[in-house]
Amino acid sequence: MRAVVQRVSSSSVCVDGDIIGEIGVGFNVLIGISKDDTFEDLKYIKDKIINLRVFHDENDKMNLSLLDIKGEILVISQFTLYGDCRKGRRPNFMDAQGGEEAKKLYEEFLDLLKTSNLKVECGEFGADMKVKINNDGPVTILLDSKRNF
Repeated sequence: MRAVVQRVSSSSVCVDGDIIGEIGVGFNVLIGISKDDTFEDLKYIKDKIINLRVFHDENDKMNLSLLDIKGEILVISQFTLYGDCRKGRRPNFMDAQGGEEAKKLYEEFLDLLKTSNLKVECGEFGADMKVKINNDGPVTILLDSKRNF
């Protein structure tokens, strides 16, 4: 599982012109699910996200987590995080999990995040979405449950 975690002052997602998810201060998280992902990958990414210490403390140091500030999370499914661009110019998405299995894991991931007692909003799996991200910092962190980076 891969995640692009962006610290935001606000973020929202629209489908067909309607806002379906919106948050204030917290994380916009783009999630990609691979064919090899299991429940353990979901737990690893969830724990990393809610415990990342990238919010400023009283000394203006990035020392606080999402849990510490009671931040919010907007999760967007994005299979293109598994685009392999090493050969040619057109990405290969063979490693991305597709269809119902990916949707099931995505929904399990959302359920896991909700156990953290933080506000969790999401996009619509498989939909054409317009995402507004007001990146704060900017702070952007890449996570990979297989620890490839």
